[in-house]
Amino acid sequence: MKYVIAALGVITFSSPVLAASCEKNFTVSGVPMVTAVSYKSWQELPKAKAPAVLQKLAQAVAAEGFSGIQINKALSSIDAHQETSGSGRIQTLRVVARQKGTSVRIDAVFNIQAGQIADKNVIREGICNIINGA
Repeated sequence: MKYVIAALGVITFSSPVLAASCEKNFTVSGVPMVTAVSYKSWQELPKAKAPAVLQKLAQAVAAEGFSGIQINKALSSIDAHQETSGSGRIQTLRVVARQKGTSVRIDAVFNIQAGQIADKNVIREGICNIINGA
């Protein structure tokens, strides 16, 4: 029994820390209808390369219906927008894939303007679809 516990301890402490999922990392800041609102999430991908991840992320952004997709390879970022209300007031998305050692950290921020409102569950699903598309 001592050996089983010791073996479990070695496995536990030698395993890499697993990053939380996109859904668990999702946050919202701002006051709907009063101020701009930012929806953010992030996730780390082990053993990945930022340039390859960036290309997959751009495809995922397009699949989610965004327009004006611009890839900045120097910043390892994607900028895109949506206009869904018919008012001409756009919502913006920025996705960044940063190399961190052998891993890539993906950060996504979706912003809506003051006076606009969105369902956070729909936004969470869309952001996580993009991040998980990598």
